[in-house]
Amino acid sequence: MPEQLSQSQIDALLQKMSSGEAHEVQEETTKVREYDFRSPKKFTKEQLKSLDSLHETFSRMLSPYFSGLLRTACEIEVAQIEEQSYYEYSNALPDTALIGMLDLKPVNHNYDEARMIVNLPMSIGFYLVDRVLGGPGTGIDYDRDYTDVEIAILSTVLQNITQRLQDTWSSNLDLEIKMDGIETNSRLLQVFAPGDVVVIVVLNVKFDNKMDGLMNICIPGEFLEQVSDTFNIRYAHASKRQDPSKEESKKRLILENVCSSNMEVQAIFDQFQMSLKDIMQLQPDDIIPLSKPINSDILVTIDKTPWFTAKLGETKQKKAIKLQNIVSNGDENIQWKSVTSQ
Repeated sequence: MPEQLSQSQIDALLQKMSSGEAHEVQEETTKVREYDFRSPKKFTKEQLKSLDSLHETFSRMLSPYFSGLLRTACEIEVAQIEEQSYYEYSNALPDTALIGMLDLKPVNHNYDEARMIVNLPMSIGFYLVDRVLGGPGTGIDYDRDYTDVEIAILSTVLQNITQRLQDTWSSNLDLEIKMDGIETNSRLLQVFAPGDVVVIVVLNVKFDNKMDGLMNICIPGEFLEQVSDTFNIRYAHASKRQDPSKEESKKRLILENVCSSNMEVQAIFDQFQMSLKDIMQLQPDDIIPLSKPINSDILVTIDKTPWFTAKLGETKQKKAIKLQNIVSNGDENIQWKSVTSQ
């Protein structure tokens, strides 16, 4: 039940209102989010989050490629992932753009083939060309179309982007992605129907704080609906597990490559210092006194890192050392199988 006011409280409230001391209580406004029932959302937040995680990995793969190609620092991050109609996406594109059209061919025949769009803004496109040709990347005129030479350079860049995109997607879905062509006029681009649902992945690209732009990837919603289960976070790692025999062969190959590498091994009996004058006066048959007896342990280093203790000896009339212990953090408490080495 609401609290009832006494007559004295009502009189006091009327007096404040007449004197202007009372303030009107403003009603709290709640935030209302618009929702278009004619085009309901098809993807949940979890599915878009999985797609965000996937393209974060793509960003980490693409960033070092740009850094090595342009010889400058590059940072790429996912700025936004949004679901919208293709009509809205195409209307937002500028008249002049660099658009790569990619074909997606899943290995699993249960999934349909699809087409993806990668859009690079004019600012990044001209910056890439200028840096690849040795320029500073500044003072570029954006009010013109690309030349044939520039298209050839950017085509190679888009092919490398496509390869890294395929490597990223292959961690969740076996498919092949190939670049089908390049379009520079967005008004002639008719890839999907205007009412088709697409998912736009916006990537923020920064080059050494001198140039930045928004690169975007347009993915058809119909294709994502078919493969959405493969992007579930709970099962993403399970799909990457390989056959145990393949894992074993991979480990064996890595071990063989490591074992074939060359490393410098030195057996150090003793270390001491002499003045340059004494060294210059040394003659054959001179005797240099050492601070260690001949039967004491020596130190064996691998690439100048202490690794073993050993004993001096001979085998087959050749000088040899016999390994005794492994040196671990300066301790010799780890026993090693005795090996005679020349």
